[in-house]
Amino acid sequence: MDLLYFIILVSSLIFVHELGHFVVAKMFGVKVLTFSLGFGPKIIRIRGKETEYCIGILPLGGFVKMLEERKHEPVLPEDAKRTLESQPLWRRVLIVIAGPTMNLVFPILLYFVAFLGDRHFLPPTVGMVLPDHPASGVLEPGDRIMEVNGERITTYTEFNRIVRKSPGIPLHLKVFRELGYIDVTVTPQPVVEPRELDLFETVGRIGVKPGAPAAAIGVFDPQSPAYRSGLRTFDLVIQVGERPIERFIELERAFDSNRGETIPVAYLRPKAVEGALGGLVDLAVFEHGVAALTPSPEPGELLARTGIESSDLYAAVVPRGSAEAKADLRPGDKIIEIDGQPVLTWHSFRDKIEADPETPHLLTWLRDGRRTSGTIQVRREDWVDEMGVLRSSFVIRAQNWLPMANEALVENPAPIRWAATNALEETHDVLRFISVSIVRLMQGKLSFSMLSGPLTIYEVAGEEGAKGPGYFLWVMALVSVNLGLINLLPIPVLDGGHLLFFLIEAVIRRPLPLRVREVASIIGVLVLFALMAIAFKNDVERRWDVIVSQLKELF
Repeated sequence: MDLLYFIILVSSLIFVHELGHFVVAKMFGVKVLTFSLGFGPKIIRIRGKETEYCIGILPLGGFVKMLEERKHEPVLPEDAKRTLESQPLWRRVLIVIAGPTMNLVFPILLYFVAFLGDRHFLPPTVGMVLPDHPASGVLEPGDRIMEVNGERITTYTEFNRIVRKSPGIPLHLKVFRELGYIDVTVTPQPVVEPRELDLFETVGRIGVKPGAPAAAIGVFDPQSPAYRSGLRTFDLVIQVGERPIERFIELERAFDSNRGETIPVAYLRPKAVEGALGGLVDLAVFEHGVAALTPSPEPGELLARTGIESSDLYAAVVPRGSAEAKADLRPGDKIIEIDGQPVLTWHSFRDKIEADPETPHLLTWLRDGRRTSGTIQVRREDWVDEMGVLRSSFVIRAQNWLPMANEALVENPAPIRWAATNALEETHDVLRFISVSIVRLMQGKLSFSMLSGPLTIYEVAGEEGAKGPGYFLWVMALVSVNLGLINLLPIPVLDGGHLLFFLIEAVIRRPLPLRVREVASIIGVLVLFALMAIAFKNDVERRWDVIVSQLKELF
């Protein structure tokens, strides 16, 4: 199947490329002699009125052969004006540029089809409000955003898109809260987000998250009513008295009217399964339990009355050998400070680390009610992704556990508009990324070891094709943009090389001598062979262990 996916991907993109040349040439009346998909012996050959349509046995290329006098082809008098050379310069430019243009436009269609599959989204309901952010004190968990600047919205994705595109711009929101509508204004904070290849993007953030946290609890004080009742950190509360609980906010409300009465609290407790599937996975199962909890009769917040709070700030996973483990952080510890500053959410903890990842940080946490501190230095990890691009990040390996409550999804209100908008944006982003990659390569800021060849495309096509049509369309779009931009490079024998010849022709007011173009083409072929050799070498080096193991199996 991998081979089939590879052939479909490569053949489709080559067909689209050559179709661009073919259609524009025909539109201008140029005589097309051959339209070939693939090289080598022809397995299909169809003769049209004046064009022969062929499919070669090797799918790694294709060509459109047009009538050209300089190639010493016989030109009948009636075809004298149908040669490529007889066309005005601007027409020849359009014919040549049509191929790579098709490769750059085709992804819009591919992404459009992929995005059409997005049929359901989270509703525009506020699940969490992060402290020290613009929405803090303005929005509350459970608020339903109905309008932004008078524009009605129905999904959280719409709301998030508007926020990200409005850094520093006040947004007027109509919000449904409990029993009525209110109007509030919030101004997204401009945040500079780093991108790959030393790129940056300024986006807006207000500090809200979709989806309400489930009632997973943290209990750090051994003297609290919750601890004495038998409740422990990471218990998932599912019922208080006769009241079913799904969200943490419902757990808070369940104790609002309680004035010290003992009440049963049903919970699910995750228990690790040692050596699950022979140690291949980490697995936990829920055990059911009931605790008799007697809260303080004094009015106040849930934490003060019961010792219960959200599990957000509690470390659930601390891998062995990580910087966090070396600092003596353990599962179940509650992070309270970083560099002497209070930590209010796990999100803000990560933000403070990621804002200055190369500096050691003093972390303070609670364990069994006691304060403990340690210094952590997160580690930078570099890797090459499946397309051969170098990526790096500073990895915070400790994880919390804050499950989200089930949320009823809403229908995509405008699937066509959604697909078209996202297709254009995604194509633009990929174009920018690959263009900058090429520039960085020429500047020497990216190593040629990042180049990938047909083996990588073969592998990725098979992997993404096996995942489903949507994934396959995404990788096809990415390769199509690569193909289009590479063909625009000013290397003779590529379309960009022909455009370079046309530019010189426009300047000197005559075509370049045939001998000059032939020598330039030879040089261009050598450059292409060198680049292909480097890409193939990189492919083999990345997969050397796999290749050796497969050869051993064969022999």
